[in-house]
Amino acid sequence: MSKKAFFILALLVSFAPYGYPAGPLEPFRKQDRILILAPHPDDEALGACGVIQQALSCGAKVKVLYLTNGDHNQFAFIVYAKRLPIRKAEFIHLGEVRRRESIKAMQLLGLSEKDLIFLGYPDFGTFTIFSRYWETKKPFRSLLTRISRVPYKEDLSFGAPYTGESILADIKRVLLDYKPNKVFVTHPADVNVDHKSFYLFLQVALADLRGRISYPKIYPYLIHRVGWPLPRHYHPQLALEPPKEFIGSAARWFSLALTPEQLEKKHQAILCYKSQTESSAFYLLAFARKNELFGDYPEIILERQDPAKGKVTFSDFSEMYVDAPAEVSAEPQESGAREKGEKGNVAYALSGSTLYVRIDKPQGLKNRLNFVVYLFGYSRDKPFARMPKLRLLAKHDRVRAFDKGKEISPAGICIKSVPESDVLMLAIPLAVMGNPEFILSSIRSYGATLSVDATSFRKIRIR
Repeated sequence: MSKKAFFILALLVSFAPYGYPAGPLEPFRKQDRILILAPHPDDEALGACGVIQQALSCGAKVKVLYLTNGDHNQFAFIVYAKRLPIRKAEFIHLGEVRRRESIKAMQLLGLSEKDLIFLGYPDFGTFTIFSRYWETKKPFRSLLTRISRVPYKEDLSFGAPYTGESILADIKRVLLDYKPNKVFVTHPADVNVDHKSFYLFLQVALADLRGRISYPKIYPYLIHRVGWPLPRHYHPQLALEPPKEFIGSAARWFSLALTPEQLEKKHQAILCYKSQTESSAFYLLAFARKNELFGDYPEIILERQDPAKGKVTFSDFSEMYVDAPAEVSAEPQESGAREKGEKGNVAYALSGSTLYVRIDKPQGLKNRLNFVVYLFGYSRDKPFARMPKLRLLAKHDRVRAFDKGKEISPAGICIKSVPESDVLMLAIPLAVMGNPEFILSSIRSYGATLSVDATSFRKIRIR
């Protein structure tokens, strides 16, 4: 097959059916300033090798920002070093190895070491920091490395404590200095906690910098979903498609076609991460395919409704009816509100000064549904460090609330079951969340499966 024919075929792949309307990613321009956010060394290669190559080929600027040095992957270390790591110095050594691997891989693509920025925060610890470690004199302490400050002398953040303020300040510093117009970041539906947290930190950083930099276009890329991508191993003839659970979801996808030369360079770049490929080549090489995939959710816009009107409209989902803040009744589901009865769905609404979260249980679920709700509010009137970071545990019609890991007992949070239905309704006063402008929310269930739209972090803007 000629190179031209291959490229045309790859473009057609970006419009392939398979249940998702993936359009082509917009072409790069010389004036673009691209920033790739990688939670660990190798994520940038798995998700955005084609982006880097095509942006550089047209003269655009590209930088990569690494949140961690990936020093918590104990299994990979055992396979790579042929020994069980015990001392913290060995984990730091792994972080240094992975840093050097990224430099080698990115140089292969055309970037120089000065285009790579390493922060060195704790691998497998940044989501805990985001949700708990703010305004504290006791920073997060990594379980394996037993370190509470950035230990890498070459990294931008050397010596910085493992706190939310440190990470947020560093990300804002990079955004202010570089002023990217396009940012590629890990997906809010990614099951890896560091991948989620980089997306969350980015949302807060951009909100804090509103008015100081132009808001860039955000392109999330997905790395970790259970059983994806399939088949494993290196299959350059195949296209990368979203996981099946995204079919019918609110996420919109874009595809970037790679030429044969770009695909081969991506293959070689992934192999530069020897510390990871020795144990996981079958998984990592599955990302070396003829396209790269990017997708994000639209914001959920909630209009503040007068509870006296009785009716509250759900954005993006279905409708719910509120007689009063304390009384809830259910209406039949709109078409498409359930995914063939297999997964429960979630919707949000705002009535007066109360946020309502409606959870539709999967059909046929006899037992009560237990779930965890994360609610991170943002307001320009208060530093994010001082805003509540809520985690709600709902079990047996009882809700326990935690703010930054400490249990609280605020008034107004309650859960109700709608009679003769599979609907649960959770009410949270906005005041408990710090009266936010927007909320970053995600729900995890136990004993049942919720839709991917529910489990992904969604941005809920309040008007």
